[in-house]
Amino acid sequence: MPDQEPGLESSEHQIQRAVGARMVAAESPGRRRAAGIYGAIITAAILVAAGAKLPTVALVISVVVTLLVYWLAEEYAELLGEQAEKGVLPTWSSIRGALAVTWPMVSSSYLPLLALVVARLAGATPLVAANVGLVVAIVVLTVHAWWAGRAAQLHGRRLFLVTSAAAVLGLVMIALKDLVLIHLH
Repeated sequence: MPDQEPGLESSEHQIQRAVGARMVAAESPGRRRAAGIYGAIITAAILVAAGAKLPTVALVISVVVTLLVYWLAEEYAELLGEQAEKGVLPTWSSIRGALAVTWPMVSSSYLPLLALVVARLAGATPLVAANVGLVVAIVVLTVHAWWAGRAAQLHGRRLFLVTSAAAVLGLVMIALKDLVLIHLH
């Protein structure tokens, strides 16, 4: 551009670069896996904290609403961080793309919540149904960790360690639940 100083980019070019970088980051399979892991952890944490206290419908709503808020808040924080770093706002298209990529944060709750509802419909008490959902959430967490390990091309002992770390995290949640409910409550 004739009126532009050498070495300076035009605002339009900066915006295009920022949007392109956001789309590349949003398409990352690693982000999808991370979102699924976060969602499984949050689902398990809510089931631990409120499983014995809330009726089934309220518990399901609490999990879904919490995950929706967390999902939106995380993307909002990402967008603010990028805005501060690059000084540009993303397009609606890039926002929708980023939200779609991180949707596993919410969808990772589907199987645990389905297990919770099915257990409750089968006659389980609210506490037992919540525990069934918790076990399924831990399985989902472990599977997401295994997928992440496989995507990182881990094999053998290293894959086992990555997957086991997620399973241990889930088991710690169960142990903390038992500690609080049995010994501190």
